[in-house]
Amino acid sequence: MRLFGSNGRKPDWICINVLPERVDVCHVRAAGKARPEILLCDSYRKEGGDAATLGRLRRELRLDRYHCTTLLKGGDYQIVQVEAPDVPEPEVKSAVRWRIKDMIDYPVETATVDAVFVPAEAGAAGHARQMLAVAAKNDLIAASIKPFNDADIPLEVIDIPEFAQRNLAHRLELAGRGLALLALDERGGLLTFTCDGELYQHRRIEVSLTSFAAAGPEERKALYDRLVLELQRSLDHFDRQFRHITVARVMVTPVPGADDLREHLAAGLDVPVALVHLSEIMDFPHIPELHEEARQAQCLQLIGAALREEAAA
Repeated sequence: MRLFGSNGRKPDWICINVLPERVDVCHVRAAGKARPEILLCDSYRKEGGDAATLGRLRRELRLDRYHCTTLLKGGDYQIVQVEAPDVPEPEVKSAVRWRIKDMIDYPVETATVDAVFVPAEAGAAGHARQMLAVAAKNDLIAASIKPFNDADIPLEVIDIPEFAQRNLAHRLELAGRGLALLALDERGGLLTFTCDGELYQHRRIEVSLTSFAAAGPEERKALYDRLVLELQRSLDHFDRQFRHITVARVMVTPVPGADDLREHLAAGLDVPVALVHLSEIMDFPHIPELHEEARQAQCLQLIGAALREEAAA
């Protein structure tokens, strides 16, 4: 969801996430690079309120020199798939607002709404195009923006984890083949299906990094079995919806016992399974902690949001 544009800034993105006890910041240089470079990925303890902490970081990191984005939290928005309205393309997003009015649990007049097309199968004439529509309450968007405004940080885009994860998945894909990427962090699991840099499907899975950290051997096996079941159902559903796309592999962010998880998933699924290793697709020579599995998983969507390559307005 784009908020406003600005000129004269560096052609890089910085993602700034305000969390209850800390602020996470990631700066990625991707434009024109075969392998993007993570120049900054750090967490800063809050000192004072959100605006005070952001103001300090603006001065220390010179955040006003960059294109800044932030991520909404999973429960702060709804994302639904709808049939694209049969109107001229400039009017599509306005028409989508009214198409989703009965699909969200608050009046659409009080919502900020954006939407993107789901790519259609080549030659599939006669089939209605689909869109992914994202809606969030205006007052929640305003509350998210306010500390940035108070800190004089030029927030340019509000994004969501599904699209941040898509940015990263694109770097892991095989050309013309689908990728299922399961990211687990302390809040839960997010599964995305992408192909050639486009998001096709997504779903939340109620399994988190915390679940693995606290689990004994039997509990961990139960988590593995649950993930096999959730992934198999999702793969079957994706295949029914998008028969023209072959999912080449399932990739999973590292968790405690990651190799055991990969082996368990590989034994239970008909698709090759691999672990995500950021060092295979990105450079971060000055951030050694990103080689740690837990930190990598914690920062995955933060990095994905800063990986966006869309030119600023």
